[in-house]
Amino acid sequence: MRRAERDLAKLSKTTRRALLTGGAMTTVVGALGLRMWQFSVRDAAQYYLLAEKNRINLKLVRPDRGRIYDRSGKIVADNQKAYRITLVPEEVNDVEDVLAKLRRLLGLDDETVLKLRDTISRASGFVPVTVKDRVSWKELSIVAVNSPVLPGIHPEAILSRVYPFGPDFAHQVGYVGPVSESDLKNGQDGDEALLRLPDFEVGKTGIERSHERALRGLPGVRRVEVNASGRTMRELALDPSTPGPDLQITLDHHLQNFMRVRLEGQSAAAIVMDVTNGDLLGCTSAPSFDPNLFVRGISSRNYGALRDSQFRPLSNKTVQGAYPPGSTVKMSNALAALESGAMDPNETVTCNGYVEISGRRFHCWKRGGHGRVDMVRGLRESCDVYFYEVAQRIGIDGIFAMNDRLGLGQKYDLPLSGMAHGNNPSRAWKQERYGQDWLIGDTINASIGQGFTLASPIQLATMVARLASGRAVLPRLVLPFGSPSRDKPVRAPLGLSDEALAIVRRGMFEVSNHQRGTAYRSRIADTAKAMAGKTGSSQVFSITAAERAAGVRSQDDLPWNRRDHALFVAFAPFDAPRYAVTVVVEHGGGGSTAAAPIARDIMLFAQHGGLPPEYLYPAEQRARISEYLAVISDQILPPDLSGTGVNRI
Repeated sequence: MRRAERDLAKLSKTTRRALLTGGAMTTVVGALGLRMWQFSVRDAAQYYLLAEKNRINLKLVRPDRGRIYDRSGKIVADNQKAYRITLVPEEVNDVEDVLAKLRRLLGLDDETVLKLRDTISRASGFVPVTVKDRVSWKELSIVAVNSPVLPGIHPEAILSRVYPFGPDFAHQVGYVGPVSESDLKNGQDGDEALLRLPDFEVGKTGIERSHERALRGLPGVRRVEVNASGRTMRELALDPSTPGPDLQITLDHHLQNFMRVRLEGQSAAAIVMDVTNGDLLGCTSAPSFDPNLFVRGISSRNYGALRDSQFRPLSNKTVQGAYPPGSTVKMSNALAALESGAMDPNETVTCNGYVEISGRRFHCWKRGGHGRVDMVRGLRESCDVYFYEVAQRIGIDGIFAMNDRLGLGQKYDLPLSGMAHGNNPSRAWKQERYGQDWLIGDTINASIGQGFTLASPIQLATMVARLASGRAVLPRLVLPFGSPSRDKPVRAPLGLSDEALAIVRRGMFEVSNHQRGTAYRSRIADTAKAMAGKTGSSQVFSITAAERAAGVRSQDDLPWNRRDHALFVAFAPFDAPRYAVTVVVEHGGGGSTAAAPIARDIMLFAQHGGLPPEYLYPAEQRARISEYLAVISDQILPPDLSGTGVNRI
């Protein structure tokens, strides 16, 4: 009986263990079954896509970059087919043998071969390695002919940026270059894959940079089938890329070319602006450089030469340079005096060569003085003493307000980097900057464009365009997409009286056309093309007493980098203004001798639509001018037979 109870108890324990084990096994099998059902039925589509992702890759297709045209339709930034030689390591049995043959055929140096060996050793076998970039057609042909003995070597065609006019548009159009780590860091979401495409180029300066996102276009997508190692087996589908839209700028290629050649040998800036709508017809900084050098990466030697030059060829002086405007601001002061009623234009001021104010002597540039001077004569002969009197009557508040009205001290909406604000000083500015009160001496200095006053060439050109038109003209460099011919902005009037503007314009006219005008030697002989202008010189260093004792008497006796800057601003034709011109020659000395002759040549080229004939110059200068025109004609682009005047839209 006892044994039967023991057996029963043992059997009961075994049955419970079996039930527990069976239950656990059932649970595990059920869970596995459920999971298998999920894989095979419920989530089948999802895992199919994951599998397809491992089999199918999406590759970006590089878009064609939008081209840039000048105002007449000439391409100034284009895409050119270029060639390169690549090597696929897995297709090469003997890499050293192939490299040796390429070395003989392409003239590869030791350094290049060493870099190639290192790149090949680190690259995946199926990833092409660039042997030589931008090869000539001759080199490409040599490689193609020898292809039977060059396994794994592939000639390829790519698109690359090219600038047909070289240095003519370098500072305004800018250039593209290889993608840098900075470009990757500063890119937007979704940019990295595109920027990492082989040989992709991005805008680095100028319009190329400011309009980068529009010009680059949109990438396409290529679906390809790959094997387990990632090698492309076949192409499945292609969504083509969208090319970047083309862009048109206001500059004229002939005028740009002439201005660059005319400024050769100078450190200078020159601008031609259409006074009716603000279009920049010419905008040149000298010396320039060839932007094509930067497209595939400039050498350290070439970049160092550009970077270290005292003439600063990489700097766009038209917008980045800020200079004391000198006497070119006297028109602004004259207008302020007329508009406020502080000065009658016929009222005279006696100039004895200097004036004493608050115990300090302020000199006129003409040491012997100008005698009795009215407003027109004050402008014509650039009498400093006259404008010292003007400044005392209108004060710095009047000077600041009119300078601001004419566009000085402002930053314009232009697609150019590093634009200088200049400085239109005021009481508040000095207090904020230096914690000091404004002094009468500061006002006197501001009256002749010295002291704290600074202006860029683009600001001076805008000032002259506003004086010539009487409207709030703004500079424009890029024309809108679509139909630019119908987009000619009309600017609001400045609100200045016609009488005041007429007096100031008359003074500018006599600067260039009166025998006592400071720029009379740079006049235009044809009255229909007559120019109204204003000279200016901005002091860089003053000649010390020790230098005078040592015999230093003039600007020519000083080192180049200590001489005054030379300035000239003008508009023409006088009777129907169309063009405003500004020229700044760094360390050129006097505006009448260095800047005015350049401005006249540029103005005549703009009006004539090409190299001006001799008869447009004064008779006594024609022999010399004829020789110069003969020399320069061989250096500029041949003319387009498209009529007179700068090409218009």
